[in-house]
This record gives sequence, structure tokens and C-alpha cells, in this order.
Amino acid sequence: MIKNNQTKLNFMHVVLDAVITAVSYLIAWYLILGRSTTPGRALPLEVYASALIIIIPVYLLLYAAFNLYSPKRVQSRRYELANICRANIVGLMIFTFVLFGGRNFRSLGPYLDNFSARMIIAFFGINILLMTLVRNLVRTLLRDIRAKGFNQKHILLVGFSGAADGFIERVRQNPEWGYHIYGILDDDLEKGSTYKGVRVLGELTELRGILSENQLDEIAVTLPLEKYEYLKPVVNVCEKSGVHTKFIPDYLNIIPTTPYMEDLEGLPVINIRHVPLTQPFNMIVKRAMDILGALCALILFSPVMIAVAIIIRCTSKGPVIFTQERVGLHNKPFKMYKFRSMYEQKPDEEMTKWTTKGDPRITPIGHFIRGTNLDETPQLFNVLMGDMSLVGPRPERPQFVEKFREEIPRYMIKHQVRPGMTGWAQVNGYRGDTSIQKRIEYDLYYIENWTLGLDIKILFMTIYKGFKNAY
Repeated sequence: MIKNNQTKLNFMHVVLDAVITAVSYLIAWYLILGRSTTPGRALPLEVYASALIIIIPVYLLLYAAFNLYSPKRVQSRRYELANICRANIVGLMIFTFVLFGGRNFRSLGPYLDNFSARMIIAFFGINILLMTLVRNLVRTLLRDIRAKGFNQKHILLVGFSGAADGFIERVRQNPEWGYHIYGILDDDLEKGSTYKGVRVLGELTELRGILSENQLDEIAVTLPLEKYEYLKPVVNVCEKSGVHTKFIPDYLNIIPTTPYMEDLEGLPVINIRHVPLTQPFNMIVKRAMDILGALCALILFSPVMIAVAIIIRCTSKGPVIFTQERVGLHNKPFKMYKFRSMYEQKPDEEMTKWTTKGDPRITPIGHFIRGTNLDETPQLFNVLMGDMSLVGPRPERPQFVEKFREEIPRYMIKHQVRPGMTGWAQVNGYRGDTSIQKRIEYDLYYIENWTLGLDIKILFMTIYKGFKNAY
């Protein structure tokens, strides 16, 4: 049933994309040529329209090549937009090649000589815009339908583990995905009980019988690590049923969110950690952005920074700039700069605890500059010196690094990139006296999924939302 529905959806997408491509093309013709009052050597509309016989199939093939007809239940809008742009860029390149290369043919030369290059460029932009708009509308409609219980995909979980728990939690938080978890099979859970609303149907030995009695759309193998000896027989039973089977590994704390795989002549190798910022080109791009961004921010905020420095000097004793040792890239310590927001303390007192809400150590002006994050602006100098980045995991003090190194799994991975003034964890509310485990989860997501676009998104979120939990 799901396969039939998916086939129908794909067919509808193909038809819709063909219509959008034709409409975008005709709008481009109208804007560039249709309103022209001087006939000149422009080709008639019939000639331009006849080109759609070739353009539409070529673009549909490009959309298929760039995975625009794959299921979109959990596909991000950003990923789809990137593929729409890639397909249209290749289409523009094909257009350019045909226009210039085809002029050598006698039968095509007179037409291609007068074919409007401006119209093709307009078509490129309009097609991306309309494709993105319509596909987002379709996506929103489908997710609303799925959130109401229609167009569901029924899934059986085989084995209970951290992977199963994570899958259940994500399905509960995202009803628009349209996943319905039919039940769980596991030897250690009591048959008939429920876990987060999902029924326990029985033991692993009952898998064959359940598959013969029910119409399932997918099976998710979520065995715990200690039961991986059952993996091969379970997969054999699942594949004999003809039901699509996927494997959700129970080692989320070991492999990265996006596995970085190598193929050694047919032998798959999964790298334990994929860090895009270890690649030279990415490092250069990010560093260039940091330098340019820090210089612009210093020019923009310099009057405010001078005013804050004067107020701090006049309202409490102590230095204007507060320096604190933090741990940065490759576990190397550095001096991080901040505007002093607390009354002057002895070094051993300052190192004892986190800053909490209503902390009596904070000065009156300190409450304001911490709440507006103006106390962080001197770190722009840390960015220029290369100790920090505009965006990255927040650096921590050495004593807390030593503490968390032993207590928090994967904590030290954050030191494989430069620490940042703001980060993915901070714009999602994990700052100060908040869950260090959740903060590391967000930091690891950033480290493994870094793109320049993600950095720009975090900077905009920082400006728009500010930091949460800023004391």
C-alpha cells in the first residue's frame, strides 16, 4: 500500500515538475521578450515553445539524478533546495553548451544565433524559485496529512536498545513523518507491556509468525550490542518476508551521526569520526570568514564597547577586561577575554563554581552586559588571534575539562575544532548552568555536520534569538 502511494506521489511530482518547468520557461519568455515593443530579430513564441519538447524531459531526468523523487518524510528542506539548485545549474550548463556548440550546425545555427541568453538566465532563477515554493507547499500539505494519522508507514522494531528508544522518541516528536510503530519484539521485555505507548508483541522467536500475519511496511532491526549474534538470523527471516528491512545500529555513542565511509575493494570501513573542518579547504574558508566577520563586528560595536568599558571602570573596582584560561583547539590552553561582569574575586574563589541565576557576584552593570551578551564582545580579538572562531563549541576552563573528560563520553571531541563565541548548543538554549550532556550532543552535531551555511544560520539565530539562559 505504501509502495503504491509512493509511486502515485512520485508520478504527481513528475507531472507537477513538468508543469512548473514549462510555466517558469514561459514566464521568463514573457518578462524578457514578450513585453518588448521592438521586433528586432527575436524568434517567435512558437520557436521558443517548441524547445520545451526537449527541455522538460531533460530537466525531469536531472531532477531524478539529483534525488528529487526520493521519499521526503525525513528529508530536510535545505537538502532539497541544494539539489534543486544543482539540477538547475547543470541544466544551465547544458543550455549554454547547446547554444554555443549547436551554432556550427546549419539547420540549428539561425535559431540558436537569435536565442535569448537573458531569457535562459531568467528561466534559471524563476525555475529554482517556483520549484522550491511549490515543493515546500506540497511538503507542508503531506506533513499535515501524516500528522493527522493518514498516509502512515507501519514499522516493527526487532530488539530493544538505545537505538530503539532513540527511534521511538524521534517518531513521537515528529508526527509529520507519518511513522506508526506497530510494536516491539524483544526477549527481555514483558509481552503485553508498553514502552512510551508502543506495545511489546513478544520475543524474537515470534518474528516469523508476526511477519506472516501482518501487513507491515518496514522492519527496523534495533538489537542491542550484546545481542548482535542474532543479527544474521533476524535479517534472514526479515528478507524472506519480502518486507523492506533497515538496520539502526546500537552504537550511536561510537560512530558519527553522518558516517564517513571508505571502500577498500568491497570492504566497507566506517571512520569513527568525520570532522569536515579538518579538510584544508574548509579550514581556509572558515578562517577567512572569521577574520572578515571579526573585523566588521569590531568596527560596528567599537562605540558600544568603549561605552561599556567606561561604565565598568566607573562602577566597580578591578580591571575592565577579565581574562580566563580556557581549553581550545587540540587541547591547547589560551587566555579568553571578556568584559568583567562580576566583583573582583580571588583566583581560587572564581574557579569553584558555575555562574547561576541571581548570582550575588555579578555587578549591576554585569547583569545588563551578560543579559545582552556584550560581555562576550572582547572575544572578537581572540578570533582575530586564531584562538577562537565566530562559531564553534564554547571553550571550558581546564578544571572542568579534566572533570568532564572522565564523566561525559565523547566530551574531548569538541577540541578537534576551534571554540566559538557562539555555537549550535548556545542558540538552542544550552549555556551556563544547563545539561552538559545535551550541550555535547549539540556540539557533536555541529562538528560532524559543519557547513558554511550552518555557520551563517547560527550567526543569524544568535542575532535573532540571542542566547538563552544568559545569567
